[in-house]
Amino acid sequence: MGEKRGKLLVIGFGPGAFEHITERARNAIQESEVVIGYNTYVDLIRDLLTDQEIVRTGMTEEVSRAQEAVRQAEMGKKVAVISSGDAGVYGMAGLVYEVLIGKGWKSATGVEIEVIPGISAINSCASLLGAPVMHDACTISLSDHLTPWTIIAKRVEAAASADFVIALYNPRSGRRTRQIVESQRILLKYRSPDTPVGLVKSAYRDRQQVEITTLSRMLDHDIGMLTTVIIGNSTTFLYDGQMITPRGYQRKYTLDTAEQSLRPHQRLQTAAEPWSLNAMEDDPESEEEEAAYGEEADTDAWGDDSGAPLSDDNVLPISQNDDRKPESPAVLALEALKMLEAKGIISGGYLAAAPIPDTLRKKETLIFEVGVAPGIANKKFTARQMTQLAQIAGDEGEMEYTPHHQIILRVPTDVPEEIVAMLKAEQLLVSPIGDVSQIKACDFCNLEKDESIPVAEDLYRAIGGLKAPKELKVGFNGCGMACYGAALEDIGIVFRRGAYDLFLGGKTIGRNAHPAQLVAEGIPGDRIVATVESIFREYVEKGHPNERFHKFFKRKGEVLGFKYREQAQLVEVDPLCGD
Repeated sequence: MGEKRGKLLVIGFGPGAFEHITERARNAIQESEVVIGYNTYVDLIRDLLTDQEIVRTGMTEEVSRAQEAVRQAEMGKKVAVISSGDAGVYGMAGLVYEVLIGKGWKSATGVEIEVIPGISAINSCASLLGAPVMHDACTISLSDHLTPWTIIAKRVEAAASADFVIALYNPRSGRRTRQIVESQRILLKYRSPDTPVGLVKSAYRDRQQVEITTLSRMLDHDIGMLTTVIIGNSTTFLYDGQMITPRGYQRKYTLDTAEQSLRPHQRLQTAAEPWSLNAMEDDPESEEEEAAYGEEADTDAWGDDSGAPLSDDNVLPISQNDDRKPESPAVLALEALKMLEAKGIISGGYLAAAPIPDTLRKKETLIFEVGVAPGIANKKFTARQMTQLAQIAGDEGEMEYTPHHQIILRVPTDVPEEIVAMLKAEQLLVSPIGDVSQIKACDFCNLEKDESIPVAEDLYRAIGGLKAPKELKVGFNGCGMACYGAALEDIGIVFRRGAYDLFLGGKTIGRNAHPAQLVAEGIPGDRIVATVESIFREYVEKGHPNERFHKFFKRKGEVLGFKYREQAQLVEVDPLCGD
């Protein structure tokens, strides 16, 4: 008996939710002996794993995953290579084949391979937005790690000019911030600024977020690697919070009544489709084409299969000057054009954009999001203030506690200014949420060390809540203990010995988290606010969209004369185990 033949199962498991994994994908995972995948993907399917050997790798290690999968399969094992979405759409299927081909693999003698389809992001995200891809659509990845940006830009341009619905994959990452900006610029050359755009993050996963915005405003929202951006075409519209792209049925069908003006046998005739290529053909038809058309007319336009004539009110008007022989399709198309122009469906011989009925222009109720705090220094909400917050939130709103001494209030409302007025009437500090500057101060030892509180409040009035390239946290500590962690923030200010120390470029989270750099000591109180304000202005003017301050500081090398210093590199230690 020969050696056991291994098998590669390249599996797309969809968005990750169990109910959206196909039965074949579930069975393939469970019947495999080895499961190979990116760390996050392994975690998503953990409930399907039993006693399989697990090989996990990090991001950007796709090649090593494919090579290991082939190696294990060549040892006679049944190996599952997992991808989210569909394995053949920016997934592992192609790479596995490339590795096999590089080894001279032949399907007849080499390891078996089965590619198991899954729900791609364009499908899962579209389902959460309504029906945005009902017409021609395409997918474009904005990642230029493997594909030159010049090629990607040409694809965006081509898709935009051809009026495709476009799904953008991998739109932005920590290092790639300009690609989505450039894509928006290209799209705005061909699309209205009001074109509906859907942003779906982590579809059908625990942290799912769905936003509908417009092409001109899409960069105001958080877009990252887990986001899929779906951009409507020229006919896409919004209704009751849903994105809808019409298929075109309104051109030949009456959608609000049961009775249709065209009978079934007429709807596929050239005369009923004046926008089609056949109807626009100006060259005279050949004798063979006319004969073929005559045969079709005898069956379709003038009678059923038995040859019985249809009544005159069942057909489009035609010329009867040739012994009731139908005119050529070009003549019928012109007559049909006149009919459609009379109904206002087309204008000047060209198909007009289908008007959106007033009933489809239902006003959307917006979700108003705002940060609320008792003050810059004061951290204590009163019972009255909490009661007012609860009343404003009501049954449909929500309040989210944050570690930044503020509550995020989200309320569905069309009159946000009234909400703000009510909050301010209760002496609450109201701040915008998003890519703005946030002033975070300590409690000044329960307001006992109050010498620098006026400066903190002046700083809030100077730049608090102002728009920034990315969320900017400015930390303020009222004494040298710096217990509130100001020296870890984007910009840190520490009051010490009657003056202020300034820190720039901190990063509080992530594997490469690091404190800010001390760039100046002993800045007088009458200069610190103006200094920080100038730094903020330079960041706003010269920072790239979505560029965090610590990256901006590193890229520029100098901000307001304060020079960037390279952070010390982490040393990886492999500790020896004791006996």
